[in-house]
This record gives sequence, C-alpha cells and structure tokens, in this order.
Amino acid sequence: MSAPRKLFVKTYGCQMNVYDSERMAEQLGGQGYVTTDTPEDADMILLNTCHIREKAAEKVYSELGRLRPLKDANPDLKIGVAGCVAQAEGEEIMRRAPVVDLVVGPQSYHRLPAMDDAVRSGQRALDTDFPDDDKFDTLKSRGKAKRAPSAFLTVQEGCDKFCAFCVVPYTRGAEVSRPASRVIQEARELVDAGVAELTLLGQNVNAYHGHDGGLAGLIWDLAEIDGLERIRFTTSHPNDMDDALIAAHGECAKLMPYLHLPVQSGSDRILKAMNRKHTAESYVRLIERIRAARPDILLSGDFIVGFPGETEEDFEATMDLIRTVNYGQAYSFKYSTRPGTPAAEKPQLPEDVMNDRLQRLQALLTEQQRAIQNSMVGREVGVLFEKKGRIGGQLIGKSDYLHAVYADAPQTAIGQVRRVRIETAGPNSLGGVLVD
Repeated sequence: MSAPRKLFVKTYGCQMNVYDSERMAEQLGGQGYVTTDTPEDADMILLNTCHIREKAAEKVYSELGRLRPLKDANPDLKIGVAGCVAQAEGEEIMRRAPVVDLVVGPQSYHRLPAMDDAVRSGQRALDTDFPDDDKFDTLKSRGKAKRAPSAFLTVQEGCDKFCAFCVVPYTRGAEVSRPASRVIQEARELVDAGVAELTLLGQNVNAYHGHDGGLAGLIWDLAEIDGLERIRFTTSHPNDMDDALIAAHGECAKLMPYLHLPVQSGSDRILKAMNRKHTAESYVRLIERIRAARPDILLSGDFIVGFPGETEEDFEATMDLIRTVNYGQAYSFKYSTRPGTPAAEKPQLPEDVMNDRLQRLQALLTEQQRAIQNSMVGREVGVLFEKKGRIGGQLIGKSDYLHAVYADAPQTAIGQVRRVRIETAGPNSLGGVLVD
C-alpha cells in the first residue's frame, strides 16, 4: 500500500474561507491526501485566497515566489491557488506563475478530484466557472473524525447588494442559499463529531432563504439538535434583519448574544455613495429594536474610513454613530480600491488624511471595547472551553459574548460549556474561575 500524499492548505481572509479549506481538504482526502502543517513535506500546497484586502493578488504572487524553491527541489510538488483571487485573476495567475499547477474558484472546488487527476498526469488545470451544478450536492458527507468544539457551517453564498467598494458579487456570485435539510444534516454530522457550537456563514447570511422561515427558521430547527449548545451567524446586512430574526435573539436560548452587523459609515451621503441602501438613522433604530429583544447583546461592526469623497463632517458622523451604538468589537479599515468596482474609478483621498481618521476611529473603538471588557468583571458567563492555555492547568474558551476567557479547569472540560465568574479583564481576553 502506497504512503498517503500530504496536503498543506494556507487560508487567507474570512471564516467562509476557513470552511472552504476544510471542505477542499476533505475532497482531496478521497484522492489519498492527508493534511500536514508544513509546506516543506507537502505533495500539494493549496493557497485559499481572499480578495477583500488591498493588493491581494500581488500578495499571492509574493507567496508563490516564496514557494518556488520548494517546487525546484521537488518537481513532483503540485501548487494550487483557490478562493476569490483565483476567481478574479485565474487566467492571469496561470500566465504569470508557471509554478502554479491548478487554479480553482470558490464555486468550483467540488471538482478538485478531477483537477488533481489532471495535474498528476502532467496537465495544468483551471476552473473558475459559476457552474450550474450545486457543489454541496457533490461534496462528501463530513467525516466522523473528532472535531474541535466549535465549527463554521456555510449556509449561504454570494451577494446581490453590489456595494460600491466590494468585489464579493463578482468573485462569489449571486446570492444562493443551501436547502435547510442539507444544512441540518451537515450540522448533525458535525455535532456527532464533537462540535458544540456552530457559526452559520454567508456573505449576506441573514438573506438566507433556504428555509420557509428564513434564517430564524433555520436557527430554530438547528436548536432542536441534541448536543448542539450554541449557534452564531455572520456576516449580516442591516436591510435583511427581519422581525423573526430579531425575535430569535430574545427567545432562542441557543442563539448567542453577539451580533456582527456592519454599517461602514455614519454619513448618509457616504452610505448613498457606497450603495448601502440604508441610512445611519435606520441603522440606529434597528439596533434599538435588537437591544429591546436582547438587552445584553454585544454588537460588532465594520467601518471604512476615507471612502472617496468623505469629508471631515462625514467622518465625524461616523464617530457620532459609534458613540451612539457602543461597540464591543469592530473591524475598521482605510478604503482601498478594488479593480472593477464603481468606487475604484473615483478620486482617492490623501493617505495621510485616511491614516489620521483611522487612528482616531480606532482609538474610540478601543476605548469602547475595553470598557465593555472591564464591565464583565464580577459577572458569570458561559464559556465553551476549546483548548489548553499557555499556563499550567488553564484552558481557554469563548464566552457567550465571544470574548476569549482563560480559567483553571480540568482537561475534561474541553468541549463543555461551563459557568465562569470573570475576575480580570485584559485588552484581548478575560480571566475567571469555574463556578460549576
């Protein structure tokens, strides 16, 4: 019996890419691959790329340059590029990077076994189609191997919003929702393998329509699965937060009190230029309704500073919105152009202006986040322990509110939700003691 081939996967970007990397590894597992943590002993290296950040394609070419010596030393090594950069730049990657053997887009990776056969026979393989066949129909069932206590589960892909700064509609395609029955089956397989918490993923997850009751209906059905302790979802659009989903935050015990709801700007003029189709006022009113349903919910958001045409007045409107909402977590970035998007054609703001605004915005967000971290001291929270900590008998896990929490606990607590009283708060984590 021949030794298994080894697969090294490097994942960039969002949680959906983490999920996709797992599914690609499973597909190639049927080809005789086992995963390895080091590229040096791999028979195939797969880069699962993200196109959200600036100069994403150039970063991929730089990584390919670093991998070239491995290919020179082992001509049998196969190198692949997957994900959104592959979708956007597929033919160019094949032209510019002879070291690459295969390029596969995020909607086509169910075809990896056939592509692997092709490259093993000496061909190069490119597939960046938006195929008619549903990749989830082709993907194998999840394996029974023991899993970490938390996992991602894609339920929706693509986006129809066409925000002026975003490439997702071009790289991931139109909105598509997986049928609820298939999502629930995959969730059961994950729970059987030891998963206690699922994060439902989608580029616009709350637009999910694979269940008659929308995302809320899916959440209620998933909550019936024995052994599934926690449910989360990300990333949402304000325009798709319906009444049923808001109510679920107050009524479904397994839906955690954490919500990532990007707003991007607090200026109505900039929101219109971004094609967001909501206003700062409508966003704030939505937050009020969500907090009325679940008063202790921790809110997270996304912010872009320096969008083309943003004035100091526009920026101050964003700062005012942040002060009004009070975020427990947030992600903030300087605007950067994405070729092919409407905003890329507009005059860009000076770099020093964007840097100054980002620093001021991040200082405010950090102040809010630390205040909320500090407010957790003295409270009891549920913590799903996931792994050993760095010190002695400590374990680390995530609270109901997605805070990282350290506590002395037995190894048997890994995979369990335990009550913890928070005693210390640091910039990035909380410390506590078991109370059950």
